[in-house]
Amino acid sequence: MSVAVVDLNNDNKPDIITANQGGNSVSILLNAGNGTFHAATNLTGGGNPWSVAAVDVNSDSKPDIVIANFGGDTVGVFLNTGSGAFGAQSTYTVGTQPYRVAVVDVNSDSKPDIIVANYGSSSVGVLLNTGSGSFGAQNIYTVGTYPNSIAVVDVNSDNKPDIIVLSGGNVGVLLNTGSGAFYSQTTYTASSPGSVAVVDVNNDTKPDIVVINGGTFTVGVLFNTGSGTFNPQITYGGFSGPNTVAVVDVNNDNQPDIVVSNQNSGTVSVLLNTGSGTFNAGQATYAVGDQPYSVAVVDVNSDNKPDIVVVNYNDYTVSVLMHC
Repeated sequence: MSVAVVDLNNDNKPDIITANQGGNSVSILLNAGNGTFHAATNLTGGGNPWSVAAVDVNSDSKPDIVIANFGGDTVGVFLNTGSGAFGAQSTYTVGTQPYRVAVVDVNSDSKPDIIVANYGSSSVGVLLNTGSGSFGAQNIYTVGTYPNSIAVVDVNSDNKPDIIVLSGGNVGVLLNTGSGAFYSQTTYTASSPGSVAVVDVNNDTKPDIVVINGGTFTVGVLFNTGSGTFNPQITYGGFSGPNTVAVVDVNNDNQPDIVVSNQNSGTVSVLLNTGSGTFNAGQATYAVGDQPYSVAVVDVNSDNKPDIVVVNYNDYTVSVLMHC
């Protein structure tokens, strides 16, 4: 399961989109105002959708929905027809058990492309946008076993987005060679990593890697040393089954903070950035639902303060924590 928070119906209020692996569906909860949401409407998935992104893929200024169909070995695209309604799903074959999806222009043609982590085939697939929201066959890049999280960010300051993937117990970085092709990965040690975000946390204009270590219940920060290489991780503990991470400034000090969902305790943790990319050892925790599985941090009630949105796996709910 995963969550995206994006304005789908052009009313300047972010809406919630969830991928529902167990129900083979995608749920859309339109923002009713003040951070409250209407009941979900559902789109049918293409086989146990595990991941969702919402990005305009056909250049009509309306965000479309892209999902990874874990059970169908496809990615699915729903084009936005206006007012937050969507057309039928178009599917594209990828590797076995696609687990995570990102949608970013990787070949500098101003059309967002699809990047997918293929959990069952130990690969990353890149599907280039051919125009009007259609996509070519995937280009395949071999990575470690069971890739389960990806981010697509320029990490070496060449204005070409690179791929960061978690697989084989490591963090892998695939640098963009140009035109949307990628070099083989360079790997950095982690411990059963489960979620990744790539954000500059120490204000040196170089994106750093923040990773969940599922094997040690820690969060690791790998500082970018320049040219897309990274130092070994610095870890922070005290989590309870951490599974997803978001990195957003939540206290308006212009320093990105770490937000983590803890599936074992039904909580979300917040680690405030103390400066230079170091974080408070004492985390603040907030109760959410049963087994929170995915987290996003977005201002949903137009008060210019980021709120936390969490998908709860075991009780089929979404929790919204309003910023005080």
